Amino acid sequence: AQPRATITVMAADPEQARMLAALEEMQMRDSLRTFNGLVERCFCECVTGFRSKSLTETENKCVTACAEKYFNHARRVGQRFGELSQKQQEELMKQMQGK
Repeated sequence: AQPRATITVMAADPEQARMLAALEEMQMRDSLRTFNGLVERCFCECVTGFRSKSLTETENKCVTACAEKYFNHARRVGQRFGELSQKQQEELMKQMQGK
């Protein structure tokens, strides 16, 4: 997933403020889960030796390519989700207008 902007709007309603805080917490957890998945996947795929404190050139290139691939995939999934969500909203609106 791509980095998300946090919600900084001050809510006048306490219930709305709680909901916004819960949404921010969910976004933070999602970001951490995405980052941890990226680290685990790319580490397992790319790091082959532990004789040095730093990555080899091959490992470094692998990690870079892996991260790019991971973020591109996450972006495509998010984009597709948005398209499907919009389509569902449009269909729901059509159904509501037909009633």
